[in-house]
Amino acid sequence: MTARLPDPPDDLLARAAKIRLLGLDVDGTLTDGRLWFDADGRESKAFDVQDGQGLALLRKAGITVAFVTARASAAAAHRARDLGVEAHIGVADKLACIEALRARLGLSLDEVAFMGDDLPDLPVLRRVGLAVAPANVHPWLRESVHWVTPASGGRGAARELADLILHAQGRVDGLLGTTP
Repeated sequence: MTARLPDPPDDLLARAAKIRLLGLDVDGTLTDGRLWFDADGRESKAFDVQDGQGLALLRKAGITVAFVTARASAAAAHRARDLGVEAHIGVADKLACIEALRARLGLSLDEVAFMGDDLPDLPVLRRVGLAVAPANVHPWLRESVHWVTPASGGRGAARELADLILHAQGRVDGLLGTTP
């Protein structure tokens, strides 16, 4: 039996099939957006383990994954290291960062996906080949993305995007050890 997602639209699958680079905002996308500080001012965040598994599967499939966040966050940098993905922390211009990554990898914008949830992500979302937001996206951004995931940030949204890309690229059966 072939594993598949519930019938994504053909145009969404076509966009996802081209992806070679995935950029992800962190706060509100890979986390639920809440910031936790201890008495000494140290920040902590909660990341979803299934999101991490999805990002690991993308890396295994040869897709470059990068965190691109405006916030200078040691927790985000640590999680990126843990997953073996690129960390671009404290980024003032997310679009310039994604453009530099794209150029370094020799990719077109059609081969780039980005997931973000709020206004700092808008310039990137308007340019990439696959613009995605988690369910908790700020309402002003909904019209600027190709897909809003059913799950919220920090609650499996990144895994849903990873699964979509893997599905569109015909890689799911290989991961499951099944044949189409």
